[in-house]
Amino acid sequence: MTLAWKHPDRVAALEAALAKRILILDGAMGTMIQREGLEEADYRGGRFAQGYDALFAVGGHVHGPDCGCEASDQRGNNDLLSLTRPDIIGGIHRKYLEAGADLIETNTFNSTSISLADYRLTHLVRELNRESARLARAECDAIEARTPDRPRFVVGVLGPTSRTASLSPDVNRPGFRAVSFDDLAEAYRESARGLIEGSADILMVETVFDTLNAKAALFAIDDVFDEIGGRLPVMVSGTITDASGRTLSGQTAEAFWYSLRHASLLSIGLNCALGARELRQHIAVLAQVADAPLSCHPNAGLPNAFGGYDETPESMAEQLREFAQSGLLNIVGGCCGTTPEHIAAIAAAVADVAPRELPEMETAE
Repeated sequence: MTLAWKHPDRVAALEAALAKRILILDGAMGTMIQREGLEEADYRGGRFAQGYDALFAVGGHVHGPDCGCEASDQRGNNDLLSLTRPDIIGGIHRKYLEAGADLIETNTFNSTSISLADYRLTHLVRELNRESARLARAECDAIEARTPDRPRFVVGVLGPTSRTASLSPDVNRPGFRAVSFDDLAEAYRESARGLIEGSADILMVETVFDTLNAKAALFAIDDVFDEIGGRLPVMVSGTITDASGRTLSGQTAEAFWYSLRHASLLSIGLNCALGARELRQHIAVLAQVADAPLSCHPNAGLPNAFGGYDETPESMAEQLREFAQSGLLNIVGGCCGTTPEHIAAIAAAVADVAPRELPEMETAE
């Protein structure tokens, strides 16, 4: 059965905007959070201030201040800030919207049960995804109320998790896998449900380093769409990990597309790992083979010796304008190291350039 779109008016507005201009995706969340100089207490907020992970049951055990369990540090768990410091996360969304972003990503890159297990917060998966989407929705609605002729869209982010289904983490056991397809699918189902409950307009499986992980995510998303009796547009963005031009699991950009093209995607693209200059050749390959809109949100250059990023807003914008002029872009933004200043410069640089026209692919008779 072909399912109706869950929000047909929003989908129509999104498709109209994509046809008219290059849409602007926001920039890095982590880079902006690092500017805040947050400590453990900031991450815990009032709800987690006791020094143990909020009262919850695991296997019949309820954690509390006198249970003797080792506390789990939360500093660095950026997704938790959607609950404990929504003022910071909402403020970051607002800055990107004011910089010209059309698409705002939820603060949920690690909000799967697999990734949150590192922080002993798997019980918060659905809540984190729901509330993160609501935060982004509120900021998009607020700016859209001021500019109703330009809709803004919430992109519910599903990150790659901290596990890979295709590769063994143990060189001595090449057949071993730390996670199964079914484990991944169940984790993604829970996260997707929360994002949809929080009113995300789009779901994006991003920073894909293992296409089998992405397939599990897309399988799970379809299951959730069946549950709700409707669909949302779905974006997928992979990551080329180094100069080899391949994902971590060994695929070229072209192979990545052909592995996923069956999924009726709103867009396909690449993000992270490389700066715009290094990513260009791989985006060009996708542009030749993909009959879907193309997205690109690179890092602000390659990491320097201190783990920072040196690409200036002006330099990055100049490079991405050339992408646009060469017919490579439908959606563009930034990943690690980018800021509202980068997004504002990129938005200005591509404002007068037409979006990439989708190629007509030959079909077998």
